[in-house]
Amino acid sequence: MGYDDWMSQMDAMFVVRFTRDDFEALKQALSDMINPVTIYTFIDDGCRYCGNAVELMNTIAKASPKRNEQKLIKHIVVSRKDNEEAFIKYGINRVPTVMLLDGYIRYIGMPAGEEIKGLVETIIRISRGESGLSRRTKEVLGNLRGKVVIEVLTTPLCPYCPYAALLANMFAFESYIRGSKAIIGEIIEAFENPDIADRYGIMSVPAVAINGRLEFMGVPYEDQLLNRVIKHSSEALTKEIKEKYIKDILRSMEEGEG
Repeated sequence: MGYDDWMSQMDAMFVVRFTRDDFEALKQALSDMINPVTIYTFIDDGCRYCGNAVELMNTIAKASPKRNEQKLIKHIVVSRKDNEEAFIKYGINRVPTVMLLDGYIRYIGMPAGEEIKGLVETIIRISRGESGLSRRTKEVLGNLRGKVVIEVLTTPLCPYCPYAALLANMFAFESYIRGSKAIIGEIIEAFENPDIADRYGIMSVPAVAINGRLEFMGVPYEDQLLNRVIKHSSEALTKEIKEKYIKDILRSMEEGEG
């Protein structure tokens, strides 16, 4: 298969196709929403799938229920040429990026194909304020202090990827609503970001990395992910404390010399 043929097949995976029945099913799923959810889609010129991502998110927003004549999903498109400051503020360096929860949940690359299921369920759970995690997991996540980034690598055709993505997203969500805000969930579409997949030597998906270390191939159980998150959070906090201690010593030395 030549490059053009491959790209043509890849492009087909990112086409937004909703039949009337699909759209009605989407509306039915989103009818469980209670509170508003704001979603940002970051785009830039020359981006192959930015238009597709915007179309997808507009469709999902359109399918959401109304409250006081306003859709419960508010979709905001952020173009780099019009709002470079927002890209800098949230540290967005790849497009398209779909962002929820003030940036604590991010889809890097278009959430196409099977991944739409996990995205829709993420929106519903955020709207309802319920992660679905166990009581112990919720309590632990609320007490974490060391920063953790959970990366989940996915592809549009992977049937198991939405489950891994949803789990990571709910870890980030629970940490966010409990005030610790220690976790960021990043759902990375591997075809659009092959350099990240190559960095981890990924040959199949889903794959889960935490703070730059590959931890799971496949969907982890909740307690498995929690144990690894606890470990990485502890390591991150220890590193942060050491760095602050060294900076304080250096500052004291400089002030003493002054």
